Amino acid sequence: MSTKLFTFKGGVHPPQNKTFTQNVPIEDAVDPKIVVIPLSQHIGAPCDPLVAVGDTVKVGQKIGESKAFVSVPVHSSVSGTVKKIEQHQVPGGSKVNCIIIESDGKFEVHESVQPKGSLESLSKDEILSIIKEAGMAGMGGAAFPTHVKLAPPKDKVIDVLLVNGAECEPYLTADHRIMLEKPELVMLGIKAIKKALSVEKCYIAIEKNKPDAIETLQKLAQGEDGIEVCPMEVKYPQGDEKRIINAITGRIVPSGGLPMEVGCVVENVGTVATIGNVFLTGMPAVQRVVTVSGSAVKNPKNIYVRIGTLFKDVIEQCGGYSEEPGKILNGGPMMGIAQFTDEVPVVKGTSGILVFNKKDAQIPEPSNCILCGRCVEACPVYLQPYKISRFSMLKKFDEADELHGADCIECGGCSYVCPAKRPLKETISIAKKEILTRRKKAK
Repeated sequence: MSTKLFTFKGGVHPPQNKTFTQNVPIEDAVDPKIVVIPLSQHIGAPCDPLVAVGDTVKVGQKIGESKAFVSVPVHSSVSGTVKKIEQHQVPGGSKVNCIIIESDGKFEVHESVQPKGSLESLSKDEILSIIKEAGMAGMGGAAFPTHVKLAPPKDKVIDVLLVNGAECEPYLTADHRIMLEKPELVMLGIKAIKKALSVEKCYIAIEKNKPDAIETLQKLAQGEDGIEVCPMEVKYPQGDEKRIINAITGRIVPSGGLPMEVGCVVENVGTVATIGNVFLTGMPAVQRVVTVSGSAVKNPKNIYVRIGTLFKDVIEQCGGYSEEPGKILNGGPMMGIAQFTDEVPVVKGTSGILVFNKKDAQIPEPSNCILCGRCVEACPVYLQPYKISRFSMLKKFDEADELHGADCIECGGCSYVCPAKRPLKETISIAKKEILTRRKKAK
């Protein structure tokens, strides 16, 4: 194991607030009576339903699929009856087509769910096909189809796999618990991905505030060729894939480019462990670990939840609300998305459900920019947030584009350090969307 602590330029140090759940073992969720399974839980084309109202389904059965390359199928997380196929609110903020299933409480597993055999007996193409058919999309939050990442164009030579176990977002500890409690699945997933990519070198990036996870994976990695655990400094947004690439390999992903441009693929550790489970048991992505925490949750926990379970049901398993909630987030406090209802389903990218009381949810009143430059120092992408934000507010999006506004990773570090409490992240996000929309139209 390397003794060097890897890190990157910029970043911020918000309070970690991980003590609520970091020592709480993963608990199986109470079986839901109803699941709402979105046909779009991933970047790319939404799925078309493969079932109709009134159909009986089983656990692991494919219920939605798209013929597009950038897409992944969805599967039922319960056995029961399809009650509705309709538009429903999802954590991303929009309404999408969802399959609503009433559980019969039996949780009968579909006949297609079978162990996939040894990795040695499978070809690269077979591994990719299994990963795609399992509905694998990034579980760190981005939900990018995994098989697409693992099938780069022939002119992009990949030589490094990076497993992202940084989990730099405050409060979230789901990945930490996965590394502690399911390390064998992490290792099996790594081996499958290494074979699919034909790479020899894998780095597991873990922030140093998880010494038990570092030790656990280091012990397993000792007998494996080409797998190294890399402890990292505790700093946000250490878990951003381009920051990890730069910190560990020294490579710089070009503006607008993808990790494949510098020979790297980055996968979240939760994604990797789920892939390991796919090969071990044959069960597709129908469950995930979710951290439930925050000042308005009675008993914060890490829970193994069936996809499609409503937030309110998950929160109820944690004792419900300790007081009236002021804000509910899908994800962490820095990059998470606020919800206006707790009747949204857990999806593949739901790493956390955070509930804050009204005091903690208060938004400070902004004042005028004092040109202190703290946002510039904090920005891990070397941007000038205060300038891009100003152009966005003036609707001068061409000027925002000239300052590389589209390169913003929306980490929120600039807003966090701003003494004037300016809405930097929010306004830059508006500019970024406008810039990317204009570029798309121009093509």
